[in-house]
Amino acid sequence: MATIEVLPPKASTLCTTNADHYIGVHRIFCVGQNYAEHVAEMGGDPKENPPIFFMKPNSAVVASGAIISFPPATENLHHEVELVVVLKSGGANIKVGEALGHIYGYAVGNDLTRRDIQTVAKSTGSPWDMAKGFDNSAVIGTVHSVAEVGHPITGTVQCSVDGEVRQCGNLTQMIWSVPEIIATLSTLVSLQAGDIIMTGTPAGVGPIARYQTCLCEIEGLSNASITFKA
Repeated sequence: MATIEVLPPKASTLCTTNADHYIGVHRIFCVGQNYAEHVAEMGGDPKENPPIFFMKPNSAVVASGAIISFPPATENLHHEVELVVVLKSGGANIKVGEALGHIYGYAVGNDLTRRDIQTVAKSTGSPWDMAKGFDNSAVIGTVHSVAEVGHPITGTVQCSVDGEVRQCGNLTQMIWSVPEIIATLSTLVSLQAGDIIMTGTPAGVGPIARYQTCLCEIEGLSNASITFKA
């Protein structure tokens, strides 16, 4: 009997501001509970609940400007604008003072969330996988290299739906800084080039409906937008 070879799909890629450079996405790590006001609006206590980590598959990546089908199995799809960190190298037990040296660049992201599924998962102590890791759930804009934008630590973080501003925060409101996130995450897994970190969202998350456009913005970076059809 002939052997059947099953090949995995090619890794998702991110565009950069250099037309000749693309980033192959290895893994997507997401930080929860990293803005105090968002922790509070979700019913938590920012003093007692440190950021948590969860993942999306790299197949969840969708480029800014795409028009996609509304996700199945939800009637409460939420937007979450986030600063995205793209790693060029990694390792285990990275020191805070060395973390920035592992970063290729930054982008704007939208951590789309099936909030109704997440709410049920939270109430039963179940995993969040199907609330966070569904198809097209990681909207990521063009990546800017560190050489181009440095390491953003301040700047408006904003999300609007059909022109109505829903979220408006600042990078200075992050509970954990980017170096702290990288250092802590590297104690849990060995980070690698192509790993992506979505660093959490400010307050004001809310629903997106069919036929609406969601625009995410961070000062100094290219926008990340998505439009839903039926």
